[in-house]
Amino acid sequence: MTFAERYDVAAARWPRGSSAVDVPTSWGRTHVLVAGPAGADPVVLLHGGGATATVWSGVAGALAGRFRVLAPDQPGDPGRSAVARPIRATADLTAWLTELLAALGTGPVHLVGHSAGAHLALTAALAGSCPVSSLVLLDPTACFAGFSPRYLMHAVPVLVRPTPARVRRFLAWETGGRPVDPDWLDLYVAGATAFPRGRLVRTRRPSRAGLAGLRVPTLVVVAGRSRAHDPGRVARSARALLPSVRVVEMAGATHHTVPDLDAAEIAAAIAGHADRVG
Repeated sequence: MTFAERYDVAAARWPRGSSAVDVPTSWGRTHVLVAGPAGADPVVLLHGGGATATVWSGVAGALAGRFRVLAPDQPGDPGRSAVARPIRATADLTAWLTELLAALGTGPVHLVGHSAGAHLALTAALAGSCPVSSLVLLDPTACFAGFSPRYLMHAVPVLVRPTPARVRRFLAWETGGRPVDPDWLDLYVAGATAFPRGRLVRTRRPSRAGLAGLRVPTLVVVAGRSRAHDPGRVARSARALLPSVRVVEMAGATHHTVPDLDAAEIAAAIAGHADRVG
């Protein structure tokens, strides 16, 4: 199967009645998967590096009954978005997200991100360029702690010279052998090995002063078995650095089982956080 065909298979797992829209921005056309009532409070889901909007199918299915769920394919990653100019820095992604939400006319959103998507969500909230009602960061990277050297040792060969076997071995190692969805896995592998990728965007941790000034109600969900970083350190740092934060641990989750395998628990956490914000 081609990448596009595998994308269609994975996108078909989104809830019945879902649709897709292509939104023009100055950074290129952005493909967005959409579910839920048009007038409901919007939840925007930002995938991690190397993934696509399709990864949120389970979360979207659980949230679409009461939220307007929108998940874009981020420019520079595999997916159906097109890049019109290079994405060189997190500031470029923040500018893209600001344009996208303005074009969608969402108003204030519940902003959710996983991994590098969590870094983008946090950066956008700190910049104040997007109207954010609440923030949910799922096993966030480069936000409160650095990557584990062991994780980087396994990940760098996959980034430099990806092969299907190498990508599958890396994911099997990080997930501890938990059986991930085969459609998601096939699409991830195809994206890593057959999709033309943009240059890697380097991320930097936000400053302590910046984090201390964040006023958006924030939920940090830590994958208890994540190999991307030290989960305990992420939790401790988030509590120490953010003035308005709740931190919860998903004991059985790893960095790459989020958000697909743990979708029901994640969706409940997102909805509960939105309810507390009001």
